Amino acid sequence: MRVTRADGQERVVTLGPPLAEQLRAIGYSRSDVTHLVFSRYPLAPTANASAFAHARWLVRRIEHDAMFGTEPRGAARPATYSALRNSPAVFVTAEEHDVFGDGSVVIRHAPGHSEGHQVLFVKLARTGGVVLSGDLYHYPEERTLGRLPTFEVSEEQTAVARRELDAFLARTGAQLWIEHDLVGHRALRKAPEYYE
Repeated sequence: MRVTRADGQERVVTLGPPLAEQLRAIGYSRSDVTHLVFSRYPLAPTANASAFAHARWLVRRIEHDAMFGTEPRGAARPATYSALRNSPAVFVTAEEHDVFGDGSVVIRHAPGHSEGHQVLFVKLARTGGVVLSGDLYHYPEERTLGRLPTFEVSEEQTAVARRELDAFLARTGAQLWIEHDLVGHRALRKAPEYYE
Protein backbone atom coordinates (compact mmCIF):
# COMPACT_ATOMS: atom_id res chain seq x y z
CA MET A 1 0.00 0.00 0.00
CA ARG A 2 1.21 3.53 -0.76
CA VAL A 3 0.65 6.31 1.75
CA THR A 4 1.06 9.96 0.80
CA ARG A 5 2.24 12.09 3.69
CA ALA A 6 0.91 15.58 4.32
CA ASP A 7 4.17 16.98 2.89
CA GLY A 8 3.57 15.09 -0.39
CA GLN A 9 6.18 12.36 0.12
CA GLU A 10 5.07 8.79 -0.54
CA ARG A 11 5.82 5.75 1.59
CA VAL A 12 5.19 2.09 0.85
CA VAL A 13 3.74 0.32 3.89
CA THR A 14 2.70 -3.23 4.64
CA LEU A 15 -0.33 -3.49 6.85
CA GLY A 16 -0.81 -6.20 9.44
CA PRO A 17 -3.94 -6.96 11.42
CA PRO A 18 -5.71 -3.86 12.77
CA LEU A 19 -4.80 -2.90 16.34
CA ALA A 20 -8.28 -3.68 17.68
CA GLU A 21 -7.95 -7.20 16.24
CA GLN A 22 -4.52 -7.62 17.83
CA LEU A 23 -5.94 -6.57 21.21
CA ARG A 24 -8.79 -9.08 20.89
CA ALA A 25 -6.26 -11.82 20.11
CA ILE A 26 -4.72 -11.33 23.57
CA GLY A 27 -8.04 -10.94 25.38
CA TYR A 28 -8.44 -7.16 25.52
CA SER A 29 -10.65 -4.53 23.96
CA ARG A 30 -10.03 -0.84 23.25
CA SER A 31 -11.98 0.07 26.40
CA ASP A 32 -9.42 -1.83 28.52
CA VAL A 33 -6.73 0.71 27.56
CA THR A 34 -6.57 3.28 30.37
CA HIS A 35 -3.46 5.33 29.45
CA LEU A 36 -2.14 6.66 26.17
CA VAL A 37 1.30 8.08 25.36
CA PHE A 38 3.18 8.76 22.12
CA SER A 39 6.84 9.35 21.43
CA ARG A 40 5.77 12.29 19.24
CA TYR A 41 2.73 13.26 17.24
CA PRO A 42 3.17 12.71 13.46
CA LEU A 43 1.69 9.84 11.43
CA ALA A 44 3.14 6.54 12.68
CA PRO A 45 2.87 7.06 16.45
CA THR A 46 -0.68 8.43 16.27
CA ALA A 47 -2.16 6.11 13.62
CA ASN A 48 -4.79 4.60 15.97
CA ALA A 49 -5.00 7.45 18.47
CA SER A 50 -8.64 8.40 17.95
CA ALA A 51 -9.68 4.87 18.94
CA PHE A 52 -8.38 5.56 22.45
CA ALA A 53 -9.81 9.01 23.14
CA HIS A 54 -11.37 7.62 26.34
CA ALA A 55 -7.93 6.92 27.87
CA ARG A 56 -5.87 9.28 30.02
CA TRP A 57 -3.52 10.90 27.52
CA LEU A 58 -0.04 11.77 28.83
CA VAL A 59 1.40 14.45 26.56
CA ARG A 60 3.82 17.35 26.56
CA ARG A 61 2.10 20.70 26.02
CA ILE A 62 4.30 21.55 23.01
CA GLU A 63 3.24 18.32 21.22
CA HIS A 64 -0.43 18.85 22.10
CA ASP A 65 -0.35 22.40 20.77
CA ALA A 66 1.40 21.30 17.56
CA MET A 67 -1.24 18.63 16.99
CA PHE A 68 -4.14 21.03 17.32
CA GLY A 69 -2.58 24.15 15.81
CA THR A 70 -3.96 25.67 12.64
CA GLU A 71 -1.40 24.09 10.29
CA PRO A 72 -0.38 20.46 10.84
CA ARG A 73 3.36 20.03 10.25
CA GLY A 74 5.33 17.38 8.39
CA ALA A 75 3.79 13.93 8.38
CA ALA A 76 0.88 14.84 10.67
CA ARG A 77 -2.47 13.21 9.87
CA PRO A 78 -5.00 15.04 12.06
CA ALA A 79 -7.74 12.54 11.16
CA THR A 80 -5.83 9.84 13.09
CA TYR A 81 -5.87 11.79 16.36
CA SER A 82 -8.71 14.36 16.06
CA ALA A 83 -10.79 12.58 18.73
CA LEU A 84 -8.07 13.39 21.29
CA ARG A 85 -8.97 17.09 21.19
CA ASN A 86 -11.45 16.55 24.05
CA SER A 87 -9.83 13.57 25.75
CA PRO A 88 -8.65 13.70 29.37
CA ALA A 89 -5.10 14.99 28.80
CA VAL A 90 -2.44 15.11 31.51
CA PHE A 91 0.31 17.56 30.60
CA VAL A 92 3.66 16.02 31.45
CA THR A 93 6.27 18.54 32.58
CA ALA A 94 8.89 16.48 34.45
CA GLU A 95 11.97 15.16 32.70
CA GLU A 96 11.02 11.74 34.13
CA HIS A 97 7.33 11.11 34.74
CA ASP A 98 6.52 7.99 36.81
CA VAL A 99 3.10 7.08 35.44
CA PHE A 100 1.88 4.85 38.29
CA GLY A 101 4.23 6.02 41.06
CA ASP A 102 5.93 2.61 41.36
CA GLY A 103 8.68 2.88 38.74
CA SER A 104 7.04 0.33 36.43
CA VAL A 105 6.28 2.81 33.64
CA VAL A 106 8.33 5.98 33.22
CA ILE A 107 8.07 8.57 30.45
CA ARG A 108 11.40 10.33 29.80
CA HIS A 109 11.64 13.62 27.95
CA ALA A 110 14.08 13.16 25.04
CA PRO A 111 13.78 16.26 22.84
CA GLY A 112 15.62 16.75 19.60
CA HIS A 113 13.69 14.80 17.00
CA SER A 114 10.75 16.99 17.99
CA GLU A 115 10.49 19.49 20.83
CA GLY A 116 8.36 17.21 22.97
CA HIS A 117 9.75 13.83 21.93
CA GLN A 118 9.60 11.16 24.65
CA VAL A 119 10.89 7.63 25.27
CA LEU A 120 9.12 5.04 27.40
CA PHE A 121 10.58 2.76 30.08
CA VAL A 122 8.60 -0.26 31.22
CA LYS A 123 9.70 -2.69 33.92
CA LEU A 124 8.36 -6.15 33.22
CA ALA A 125 8.38 -8.95 35.82
CA ARG A 126 10.24 -11.52 33.71
CA THR A 127 11.79 -9.49 30.89
CA GLY A 128 13.11 -6.71 33.11
CA GLY A 129 13.42 -3.09 32.08
CA VAL A 130 12.89 -2.06 28.47
CA VAL A 131 13.18 1.40 26.91
CA LEU A 132 11.24 2.03 23.70
CA SER A 133 13.40 4.56 21.85
CA GLY A 134 10.75 6.24 19.72
CA ASP A 135 12.75 8.39 17.31
CA LEU A 136 15.70 9.07 19.60
CA TYR A 137 17.45 6.35 17.60
CA HIS A 138 16.49 5.01 14.19
CA TYR A 139 19.22 2.38 13.74
CA PRO A 140 21.71 0.68 16.11
CA GLU A 141 24.55 2.12 14.02
CA GLU A 142 23.62 5.59 15.25
CA ARG A 143 24.72 4.41 18.71
CA THR A 144 27.86 2.55 17.69
CA LEU A 145 29.06 5.25 15.28
CA GLY A 146 27.80 8.23 17.29
CA ARG A 147 25.83 9.54 14.29
CA LEU A 148 22.88 11.93 14.36
CA PRO A 149 20.14 12.17 11.75
CA THR A 150 20.05 15.31 9.62
CA PHE A 151 16.29 15.76 10.09
CA GLU A 152 16.19 16.58 13.81
CA VAL A 153 14.55 19.73 15.12
CA SER A 154 17.72 20.09 17.22
CA GLU A 155 20.76 17.86 16.77
CA GLU A 156 22.22 19.36 19.97
CA GLN A 157 19.13 18.35 22.00
CA THR A 158 19.20 14.86 20.48
CA ALA A 159 22.86 14.43 21.49
CA VAL A 160 22.07 15.52 25.07
CA ALA A 161 18.97 13.28 25.24
CA ARG A 162 21.05 10.31 24.05
CA ARG A 163 23.71 10.91 26.71
CA GLU A 164 21.01 11.18 29.39
CA LEU A 165 19.35 7.99 28.16
CA ASP A 166 22.69 6.15 28.23
CA ALA A 167 23.05 7.15 31.90
CA PHE A 168 19.47 5.97 32.56
CA LEU A 169 20.17 2.62 30.84
CA ALA A 170 23.34 2.16 32.91
CA ARG A 171 21.46 3.04 36.13
CA THR A 172 18.51 0.72 35.46
CA GLY A 173 20.15 -2.06 33.42
CA ALA A 174 17.29 -1.73 30.92
CA GLN A 175 17.38 -3.00 27.34
CA LEU A 176 17.03 -0.44 24.53
CA TRP A 177 14.57 -1.43 21.80
CA ILE A 178 14.98 0.64 18.64
CA GLU A 179 11.67 0.37 16.82
CA HIS A 180 13.03 1.56 13.46
CA ASP A 181 15.65 -1.21 13.49
CA LEU A 182 13.98 -3.65 11.08
CA VAL A 183 16.33 -6.53 11.92
CA GLY A 184 15.85 -6.08 15.66
CA HIS A 185 12.11 -5.52 15.26
CA ARG A 186 11.67 -8.75 13.30
CA ALA A 187 13.17 -10.66 16.23
CA LEU A 188 10.64 -9.25 18.72
CA ARG A 189 7.44 -11.07 19.61
CA LYS A 190 4.28 -9.75 17.95
CA ALA A 191 0.66 -10.01 19.08
CA PRO A 192 -0.79 -12.35 20.13
CA GLU A 193 2.61 -13.15 21.68
CA TYR A 194 3.80 -10.79 24.40
CA TYR A 195 6.55 -10.10 26.93
CA GLU A 196 6.04 -10.65 30.64
